[in-house]
Amino acid sequence: MVKKVDILAIGAHPDDIELSAGATVIKSVDQGKVVAIVDLTEGELGSRGTKFTRYEEAELARKIMGVKYRENLQLGDGFFQEDKESLLKLIVAIRKYQPDIVFANAISDRHPDHKRGSEFASRACFLSGLLKIETQLEGVQQDIWRPRAVYHYIQDRYVKPDLIVDVSDYKDRKFEAIFAYKTQFYNERMQGPVTPISGKEFIDSLEARLIQFGRDINVKYGEGFTVERTLGVDDISKLL
Repeated sequence: MVKKVDILAIGAHPDDIELSAGATVIKSVDQGKVVAIVDLTEGELGSRGTKFTRYEEAELARKIMGVKYRENLQLGDGFFQEDKESLLKLIVAIRKYQPDIVFANAISDRHPDHKRGSEFASRACFLSGLLKIETQLEGVQQDIWRPRAVYHYIQDRYVKPDLIVDVSDYKDRKFEAIFAYKTQFYNERMQGPVTPISGKEFIDSLEARLIQFGRDINVKYGEGFTVERTLGVDDISKLL
């Protein structure tokens, strides 16, 4: 069954989208676009929480963002590879949602799953458009589909963006979605092991990145993306 969406956001882990493209997703939904999220793994190797709490948190974040569909491919956190079986799972999802635009992991980052997820999503988007790769969903042959564009969000490490989205009105809702992952991120009463993302400093760094990218385009807050092919515009005067 096809569930046509405008944007398919793909993340190696639950919370990747919220942390790096959450405000853009929320803004897109407010603009009337239909968005789906595919999480590649359950985030089961995370030091805090469990894969079961991660599902609960991801569902709450989905509701906060207004995302219509969210699914998890249950690939191995830390161990997923670009093998045929794994790629076919994502190809099935791409053909099911038929997105015009795909958001994917950062092209380079501290966590190796992010770069791997970036390459994995790009390859699956290309393969999804090949006639000789046949897939089925619920016993029905799927049509081929290749997204019009793949944009890679920027994660922990700085990458110079090719485009920045003005999300000045969406910071608070972005952080509401992030804090849906209550076992992961900072709060005054949290217990458990200290991790690189559990402290207040990490939350401060997320806001600083929003400010940094906003300043680059002369707005309050921005989220940055890199592109796979040269962007084109019809009206040069509409650029910020």
